[in-house]
This record gives sequence, C-alpha cells and structure tokens, in this order.
Amino acid sequence: MYIVPERAIADLMTRDAAFDAVEKVFAAMAAGDAYNFPVVREAIGHEDALYGFKGGFDRAGLSLGLKAGGYWPNNLEKRGLINHQSTVFLFDPDTGKVRAMVGGNLLTALRTAAASSVSIKHLAREDAKVIGMIGAGHQAKFQLRAALEQRDFDKVIGWNLHPEMLLNLEEVATEAGLPFEAVELDGMRAADVIISITSSFDAILKADQVSPGTHIACMGTDTKGKQEVDPQLLVRATVFTDEVAQSTSIGEAQHAVAQGLIGEADVAQLGAVINGAHPGRTSAEQITLFDGTGVGLQDLAVAASVVELAVKKGIAIEVDF
Repeated sequence: MYIVPERAIADLMTRDAAFDAVEKVFAAMAAGDAYNFPVVREAIGHEDALYGFKGGFDRAGLSLGLKAGGYWPNNLEKRGLINHQSTVFLFDPDTGKVRAMVGGNLLTALRTAAASSVSIKHLAREDAKVIGMIGAGHQAKFQLRAALEQRDFDKVIGWNLHPEMLLNLEEVATEAGLPFEAVELDGMRAADVIISITSSFDAILKADQVSPGTHIACMGTDTKGKQEVDPQLLVRATVFTDEVAQSTSIGEAQHAVAQGLIGEADVAQLGAVINGAHPGRTSAEQITLFDGTGVGLQDLAVAASVVELAVKKGIAIEVDF
C-alpha cells in the first residue's frame, strides 16, 4: 500500500491536473462509465461536526475507493487547523486490496474548485467580465483562483457574512492584477459569473439579485438542510449538476424539488454538456446554475493522479498492509 501524506500534496497536484481529472470524471459519469455510491453524511453530536463517506467506481479510470471526513467548524479557532478534514482510500478494483491512503484536505479544496471551474468553462458566457463571490473562507480562495483561469475577467466583487474575511478575496484578486470591490447582495446583479461557497442553512442569494445571462456555481450545499440560494432561482435557471441524485437530495436543488418547483428531470448532468449530449447554454440571456454537491469520484480521480505522480517521483511511502 502507498501512503501519500497531506504535506506532500501541494508539490504533486496542480490546478490544471485537478481540472483535467474532474472534467474527465464528469464526462465518464454522464456516459455511464462511472458511478457514485450513496453518500453517508451525519452530524456526529460532537464539536458540531459533520462526518461522512463518499465513494464510487470509475470503470474508465479503474478508480475504486472512498473519502472519509467532513467539517469541523471549530478547528480553526480552537486548534489552528482547517475546518475541512478528510482522507482518501483507494482500492485495487481487480482484487479489492487497499492500494493507497492519501491526504484529502488540499485535494478536496482543489477538486471542489476544479468542479466550479469546469462549469464556468462549459456554461458561462464567453464575454463574462465580472465574477462575484459569495463566501470568503478558506475554500473561496481556491475557487476564485481556479475560476479566474476560465474567462478574461476584469473585476472581482464579493460578499461575506463577516466582511473582514473579504480580505481573502481581495488578496487573490490582487494576485491576478484585478480590482476588488466589496458589495451588498444586490450588487451581485453586476456579476456575469457568481460562485457561492458557504456553509449556510438559509438562502443567501435571492432570485432577483441575479441578472439574465449569469452563470452561478453553488458549491457549498452538500448536506440535507443546507441552502445558499432562493429556490426560485432554480426555477429561473437551467440547472446542471455533478450527480442528479445528490443534487435533489442533499444539494442546492433539494429545496426547489421539495417545494415542487422543479423535478429531477429539470436537473441535467454537467458531464452531458462536456460529452456533447446536452447543448448547455443556448442564449446570452439564459441563467445557468451548477449545483456542485461534491461526488466521491472527484476525490478518487485526483487522488489516483497524485498516487501515480508520487510513485514516479519516489515520494510515496510504501508499506506492507
């Protein structure tokens, strides 16, 4: 078995590699060549933590395994650790033997950012210039860096419940040589692309705060009850997701579906757009929304890529298990 510790990930996985792995997995899912297992996601009644498992099998890439971990909201304040903690386990699909254990914290951040970036590539207007960020935590910096690579943006705007955290977004904008402006939620009407990345359980962005032609990537809702946007926004938009079953049960679409505003048939796989089976955006006025629930196959794809590179570079720790 190979072990690739968390400390080694930054030197092995790039944004480009994460983007490529996630785009291929979404395509494989839509083609029926890969599938995710049911998600286990529970509040454990300790430290306000959410803990669970996401797994799947990719026949095309021969990746089998799971990610174990979750969200510990007190970590940063109490222990100086990031709030998201996870580990990826890979298994040999031919024998069932464990193949690798990989640190999953940075990988989770990179693959989540890659997912929204893939959605921007395939669904946002080509002439998108202003990107809006809702949320300014640890993950938001990864989201913004990845998103800025997909279009020729000339401005970043942002909103956060705690405005002092907007410095995170301003830092990334400055790195990219772009101006940053803090706005109220009504100011999101100026955005051509909006990414929401929060841990909210209440709708933040209202339907009338989004302009025609906008692409929205909702990346924070991955648990029953979580919510970032008004369900009416999903009525206005053409909705895409990574995994339809997750979108309608634990993703942003869960609320619109529960209220009878949309049905499962109204949610399309982003992979179908990648494969050319779905037209994706069909007009400049169309609002598109990507419900990024986070699937186990994303984790397996980036972890498998890391293990392969770690072995080649002699970084992987090999143990008899």
